[in-house]
Amino acid sequence: MKLNINKIVQALLLGITIAFVVACQCGKENRENGYITIEEQGSFAIGGTVITAPGNFDPIAHGAFNPSNQSSEGQTLHGDHAFVFYQRPVNARKLPLIFWHGYGQSMKTWQTTPDGREGFQDIFLRRQFSVYNLDQPRRGKAGRSTKPITLTATPDDQLWFGIFRLGVGTEFYPDVQFSKSPEALQQFFRQITPDTGPLDIDLNTEAVSELFNKIGQGILVTHSQSGGMGWLTALKNSKIQAIVSYEPMSNFVFPEGETPDPIAYLGGQLGAITVSITDFKKLTSIPIVMYYGDFIPDEPVDIPGQEQWRAAYQMAKKWADTINKHGGDATLVRLPEVGIKGNTHFPMSDLNNIEVADHMSAWLKKKGLDK
Repeated sequence: MKLNINKIVQALLLGITIAFVVACQCGKENRENGYITIEEQGSFAIGGTVITAPGNFDPIAHGAFNPSNQSSEGQTLHGDHAFVFYQRPVNARKLPLIFWHGYGQSMKTWQTTPDGREGFQDIFLRRQFSVYNLDQPRRGKAGRSTKPITLTATPDDQLWFGIFRLGVGTEFYPDVQFSKSPEALQQFFRQITPDTGPLDIDLNTEAVSELFNKIGQGILVTHSQSGGMGWLTALKNSKIQAIVSYEPMSNFVFPEGETPDPIAYLGGQLGAITVSITDFKKLTSIPIVMYYGDFIPDEPVDIPGQEQWRAAYQMAKKWADTINKHGGDATLVRLPEVGIKGNTHFPMSDLNNIEVADHMSAWLKKKGLDK
C-alpha cells in the first residue's frame, strides 16, 4: 500500500487548524462567561432543637414504618435548624457574604433568576466573595419543624404579584425590570414556598447567629422579612461586620424614648421595636445600607401592593436618621434616584441585577469590606 505523505500532512495541518480555532473560540467564550473556580463547597444544618416524646422506644414494636399505626414513644425529633449551602472561590476575599431570603422564599432568591440568568450567588462568587446561602428554620430545605402548622392550598398568585410589585392584578408595571415571558412568571410563582411551622423570630435569629459563630466574621445580606431579623441578629452577634438589606419591611429597632408612632397604610399599620440604648448602640458600630426599588409612592394611594412599601420606606428613613444621629453609618438608597429604574421587590433577580450588584460592590469597596 502506497502512502500519500502530502495528503497525510495536509490532513494533520487541517486538524491542528480546526483544534486551534475551536480552542480560541472556547477561550473567548470562557473569558466572556468567566468560569468560576471553586476551592471548596458544601452544605450543613445549623442551630435547631431536639424534642423527645415520653415513653420508651421499642425497635421491634415501633421499628416498622406504618403511617396508620406509628408510635412516637421515646423517639427524638431534630428540627428548627437552618440549612446552609456555601461556596468558596479561589483567592476569596476576607469577608464572606451570608444571604438570607425573605417571606415565602428560600435560598432560590439569590441563586438563578426566574428568566434563567445568574443571581447574586454567582455574581458575587465571580467577584471573589465566599457565599453562604441559607434557608431559615421551617422553610425550604430546613423544613423539619418541631411545632405543627396547618398548610392550606389557597390560590394567591395575583396577591403576591402585587405585593412584590411586578404590577397590579395581572398587568405588569410599565418599564418594570422583570421579564414578561410567561415562563419567567411561572418560574417566579413556583419559587414561593410555605412555612412548615409557626414563624419564630428568636429561633431564626439564633440559628443565623450560630452560623456566624461557626464561620466567623462576615457580611449579612438580607431581603424583606429577614431585614428586621437581620438587625436583631446583629444585636446578638458582633461577628456581623456589615449589613446590606434589600427592601426591609419590619422589626426596625429604636432606642427607648425614640420609637416613632406606627405608620398607617392601606390595609394596616407598620410599627417599630423598642430596645435599650445599649443594644441600639451595637447597630451604630457597623456600616448598614438599605435598598428600595421602584413603584413606591411618596403619598398614600389606593393600591395595597404599593402602600405597605411606602410605610416601610418611611420607617427605614426614620431608622437610618436615628442610627446616624447616634454616630452610626446607615445609608438609605432609593434605586430610581441613583439611576437604576424599574425594580420590583426583587432587585437581586430583576433584569438589571448586574447594575444593582455593581452598586452594592461600590458600597462594599467604599466601606473597606472587599479586601
